[in-house]
Amino acid sequence: MGLLLLQNQAFGATVMPAMTNESPPRAWVDVDLEAIAHNLDIARQALPDTELMPVIKAGAYGHGLEPVARRLDADGIAFFGVANAGEARRLSRAGVRTKPFILGPTFPEEREEIVLNNWCCTISTLEEAEHFQQLAALYDKTFLVHLAVDTGMGREGFLPYQLGAAIEPLKAMPNLVVDGVMSHFPSADEDVPFTQNEITLFTDCVQTLQPHFRLRYRHIAASAGELGYEVPIANLARPGLLLYGVGPMASIYDGVLRPTLRLSSRVSLVRELPAGHGVAYGRTYITQRPTRVATIGIGYADGWPRSISGQGARVYINGHDCPMLGRVTMDQIMADVTHVPFVAPGDEVELIGPHIPVTEVAEKAGTIAWTIFTGLGPRLPRMY
Repeated sequence: MGLLLLQNQAFGATVMPAMTNESPPRAWVDVDLEAIAHNLDIARQALPDTELMPVIKAGAYGHGLEPVARRLDADGIAFFGVANAGEARRLSRAGVRTKPFILGPTFPEEREEIVLNNWCCTISTLEEAEHFQQLAALYDKTFLVHLAVDTGMGREGFLPYQLGAAIEPLKAMPNLVVDGVMSHFPSADEDVPFTQNEITLFTDCVQTLQPHFRLRYRHIAASAGELGYEVPIANLARPGLLLYGVGPMASIYDGVLRPTLRLSSRVSLVRELPAGHGVAYGRTYITQRPTRVATIGIGYADGWPRSISGQGARVYINGHDCPMLGRVTMDQIMADVTHVPFVAPGDEVELIGPHIPVTEVAEKAGTIAWTIFTGLGPRLPRMY
């Protein structure tokens, strides 16, 4: 069959299969690691006096946990934001030097591994704190944690009125060091007055704690908070979506963020269908005229959302927008290529990329860009 070489000029990705007789993928993801690094620099420009915790949970939002972490590891960041001990473990095994920060509450079964590896995490209750204190004492360690404060998200953390009663018990735990305090904006991209009030509440919480703990890190802002608000008392921020080229709200940085991911597939078949012929399950689309239909090798098993069916979505083939037809199926979709002069099996199809932004896909699918990125499935190879 000869040596297969897959190359994407826009992203500079070149991948050669390990075996010369290995077939090319039907669909794949190109990831531009330099664009992610560029977007991290934009986050620094937005908050020049603030340390950063790039959020790379959920496989770096579908871009690939280890490759993204390795690229950013030497960029002078404070932590990598992850979701659980499993993701932290993967970073450690990949040789990543930046400490992982487990953003959500931890399960009791995870905590021994967390303490042994000196990973950082939050605590939301005195019961959690006591368990970490016991484990740290068992292994003769000093363990650093961040207090989570619930200023409105309703997901984790001490409620502000509970902080006063928690101070002395926490100070009495000799192996536990409260190294930071954090919260999270639930609606920074939607509700400015609430978010401004939340900044005030977070500031009050920090001031309550500061006389008792060193609070080396104080953080509340993710991407929307970074781009839209000033939090003078904070010295750490957690950029997530903006790292991957999407601003969650309008800002002066919209024109400088670079897209980081391209989703592509290939045409597997081109057929002429007569007028009145149904396309895909349920026959929700019926051809109105003789129609040239391309079958494309991607479906909802790859993470292409089924909810985009019938919503006016498009793909991009050989320089032309091509309307999707009918429902997304598990492994294939169909598109109208009647107006495209030359389409043949093997031709590349853009589903997300320079001509079709992920925000458009999310809008057509009735969801958000986070869902599209993180939903891209494991059978899509990532090419860097």
